[in-house]
Amino acid sequence: MLTPEHYKNVFQQAHRAGSPHFTIIARNNSLSHPRLGLAVPKKQIKTAPARNRFKRLARESFRNKQHHLPNKDFVVIAKKSAQYLSNDEIFKLFDKLWQRLSRPSRG
Repeated sequence: MLTPEHYKNVFQQAHRAGSPHFTIIARNNSLSHPRLGLAVPKKQIKTAPARNRFKRLARESFRNKQHHLPNKDFVVIAKKSAQYLSNDEIFKLFDKLWQRLSRPSRG
């Protein structure tokens, strides 16, 4: 996702799946594919290498799962503790949250 309007749109009436380390917010889009947005604040993850690592892992996880995801816009929001997880732990958490958000929404 590229513009602030896209992000703002996702935050309204969104489905949320979270862990203690990061949250994924999702909202249906009218496109034929899912899209990813990242919010990794400096306030949460202080150093640029740690922020970049988290974003790289988030993009890779999304890239691997995007063909199984519904047509939604997803925004990943990092929390402080995300920087202390190993790559494997981050991928496992992402897998669990992608699965949760892929279920048909109730209501």
